[in-house]
Parts: sequence; structure tokens; C-alpha cells
Amino acid sequence: MLQLENVTHAYEGRTVLRDVTAELAEHRIGVIGANGSGKSTLARTLNGLVVPDHGRVLLDGRDTRRHAREIRRRVGFVFPDPGTQIIMPTVGEDVAIGLRGSGLDRAEIDERVQRILRRHGLADHRDHPAHLLSGGQKQMLALASVLVTEPEILVCDEPTTLLDLRNVKVIERTLRTLPQQVILLTHHLDSLVDFDRVVVMDEGSIVFDGAPAAAVAHYTARMERGATEAGGEPHLRSPDSGEPAW
Repeated sequence: MLQLENVTHAYEGRTVLRDVTAELAEHRIGVIGANGSGKSTLARTLNGLVVPDHGRVLLDGRDTRRHAREIRRRVGFVFPDPGTQIIMPTVGEDVAIGLRGSGLDRAEIDERVQRILRRHGLADHRDHPAHLLSGGQKQMLALASVLVTEPEILVCDEPTTLLDLRNVKVIERTLRTLPQQVILLTHHLDSLVDFDRVVVMDEGSIVFDGAPAAAVAHYTARMERGATEAGGEPHLRSPDSGEPAW
């Protein structure tokens, strides 16, 4: 089980996580929040991509500070932009690269790659240049390249952000059928309706934690109240990235 204990983190003096404590045990957990709420930084602490300044992130008692390599094998991560994950020239090569150093022989790697490509609708594209795939296919490739390593937990940071509605539904359906525990960050609130639990982030803290309908209602009311108080002005910068949030 993933646990966060008093996790605090800052970028360039700006605090983006504030004393976050949580146990993440449910099979399907959603994380929602406005741009700059800290949710992406939180997600990156779960497999050691970000090590908190204070506090601990544990997987079955193992600290990401000392066991990052093991934890990254067990906790897969999918980024919003698949272009940041696709690093090999062809589809098959990109999936296979994740198995380098796994101890499997070539025949076993080929069989596992073909199996995962077939499962996710990419079998006919094995020798296809990865950069020529459609947006939806690229995100599916990024997902397949993580799943081929057979992680126990899958953390997905807004994996449908760059997709049209049809491909959003394809990715959502795929995540819904996975045996892995899935922790999904998303702005598509309706995709969380059948989740076990939804966490709402705001200003680096968990401000609500409960059933999907209640969490979405809390988040929506919070955003409407914030927009009213700000006179409808959007947040211009995102503490998660340091970049404009629009």
C-alpha cells in the first residue's frame, strides 16, 4: 500500500505540497484539482520521480528515498504527453525497451511485447514509426510501454489531456479493465463516477477525500466560489510547473 506521511515539497521557494498525509489502498482512486493545486507533484512523489523535502512516501513500508529503483518497478507512471515517454523509433522497440535488464531472453521479450501490443490494439503497428501514430495511438503506446513491465500500481497524470472525446473514452475504458491499482489524475470528472474514492487537492493540500459524487460536488462548488471571489479571473501560473496554467 502507498502511504504519504506529512509530505511537503517546494519548487524555488514556492510550496506546492503542504503536510499531505494519506493511505492509498483502494483499487481505483481519482485525484482532482485545479491547475497548480499540487496534484501532479503529488503523483510524482508516488514512485520517487519527486522526493519530498519533508515527510515520507512509502510503498509497503519502503521509502522512496532509499528504494526508488524497486518502487519504480512496482509503480508505473503515465505522463500527460506521450511524447515525453516514447523514446524509440518504432512501436515494438519502444515497448521492448522497458524490459531491458529484466532477465528475460529475447524470445520471452518478443512474446510479451506482442501480447501487450495485441491487447491494446497496436499489434499491426509493431514496426511502424512511433512518431507517425495518431494522438490516441501514442497515448496507448505510452500506456503499453508501462504495462509491459507488469507494475502493481499505475499512476496516470491526466493521460487524456491531449485527446479527442473518442480517444478519451478508449483510454478510460482501458484503465477501467486493468487488474492493477489505478491512481488517475484527471479533469474529466465524469470518468470517476465508478471509482472507489476521489481525492480533491487545493493549494497543496487534500481538502476533500471521499466518494466520487461527493468529491466532485465539493470540487465544483470550490471552483465556482473561487471564480466568484476572484471576479472570474483565471490563475495565471501553475506552481506545479512554473508555467502559465491556461
